[in-house]
Amino acid sequence: MEYETVIGLEVHAQLLTKSKMYCGCSADYASAPPNTHVCPVCLGMPGVLPVINKQAIEFTIMTALALNCPVNDFTRFDRKNYPYPDLMKGYQISQSYAPIARQGFTTVEVDGATKQVGINHVHLEEDVAKLLHRAGPAGEDYSLVDVNRSGVPLMEIVSEPDLRSPEEARQYLVKLRSILQYLGVSTGNMEEGSFRCDANISVRPAGAKELGPKVEVKNLNSFKAVFLAMEYEAQRQRKAAAEGKRLVQETRGWVEAQGRTVTQRSKEYAHDYRYFPEPDLPPLVIGREWVEAVRKKLPELPEARRDRFIKEYGLPKYDADLLTESKAKADYFEETVKSYRDARPKEISNWLLGEVTRITNTNNIDISDFKSKVSPVNLFGLTDLVVKGTLTGTMAKPVLEEMFQTGRSAAEIIKERGISQISDTSELEKIVAEVINSNIQPVADYRAGKETALKFLVGQVMKATKGRANPQVVNEVLREKLAEAHSG
Repeated sequence: MEYETVIGLEVHAQLLTKSKMYCGCSADYASAPPNTHVCPVCLGMPGVLPVINKQAIEFTIMTALALNCPVNDFTRFDRKNYPYPDLMKGYQISQSYAPIARQGFTTVEVDGATKQVGINHVHLEEDVAKLLHRAGPAGEDYSLVDVNRSGVPLMEIVSEPDLRSPEEARQYLVKLRSILQYLGVSTGNMEEGSFRCDANISVRPAGAKELGPKVEVKNLNSFKAVFLAMEYEAQRQRKAAAEGKRLVQETRGWVEAQGRTVTQRSKEYAHDYRYFPEPDLPPLVIGREWVEAVRKKLPELPEARRDRFIKEYGLPKYDADLLTESKAKADYFEETVKSYRDARPKEISNWLLGEVTRITNTNNIDISDFKSKVSPVNLFGLTDLVVKGTLTGTMAKPVLEEMFQTGRSAAEIIKERGISQISDTSELEKIVAEVINSNIQPVADYRAGKETALKFLVGQVMKATKGRANPQVVNEVLREKLAEAHSG
């Protein structure tokens, strides 16, 4: 029997507000000592009263609009009750019955096909404290609680179960993170925990309408983890279904080191969180004027910027897709192109998607870190030297590496190291003559009509000049000298 994979994603994104969701504590806690960004409200002390963060509401409205969600006129906060050590109050102030927005959509592209993915709802809540698990000197286990994160605004975006493959799930997350970064509402950094995902996956016979038992997979802290966990879980569930085994609704964790999911707890029955309206916060009426004011603040989003890159800079869709996936990379590209009037967009795109990406991946940094070492003007300077023939592409690669390591310009490095492309005909003629005299058989092959022999001879000249020779000039000089020798 053929089975269909059904995936829905729940994404939590920390919002880039200055203060927490319901108190005035700083939300910039990442590098702070434990339990220093706290107050009686986020510590869950008795008798304290929360106050709604207006900026968090605006960021959520902005996200909803970018995801084509109608913003509700009325919203309210609810208490979600469950006991856990990282929940200071014993309940979380969240939204269940009246979220800020519902029923939107976005699109993903996989294998050249565009697919619409429904957004069930977007709501706002507070993050929980952070538990640090330790082992004592005698082998005893214990946990420490850092309350700095507790109360940070947390936006949840819940998709419809419209995704049908692990790759679609990955592309959806990439697209969603890109939108949040363009809006400036979240860093979208999965490794730091500001962009977290829980995946719901089930399988069902192809053509069936009813969903199978849903498995929720947690501990997904990278796009790669989401893809691999969904791939593993889809295969596991298909195999179980094919063997007639009963699949149960449960929560499983992704164990990256083992490349598999493991059971955490059964969820055969819905957990009773005993939601009820938050008594300390009044319902919130979101006027149309407020929504339209937020709509006017929307920036150019990834798809619109991609289309503009194709039209304005003449880039292939492939390049434009990759460049605009990250706002920081798209900004860097445009700043580099606009450094000088004669900049060549395709040449700069090639370097950004090639060597620059290699350097950022190798050093596990993002484009912003690279930009702090190699400014857009300096990257243009390097590409300009290649276009003008001062450097070959091969020579330019180690120069870019040194630019990244030192922060110096390409011109400074070339001057100090005395490297530049050899385009002087008289200098190349001597080297070409030596190559011809040292490679009798390839020369004979070329004279016999084997054009590929010329490539070998060009390679020998490049080897002799350590890659500094201008390949076009080398071709011209070689053909001229081989013709002279042949006529002689």
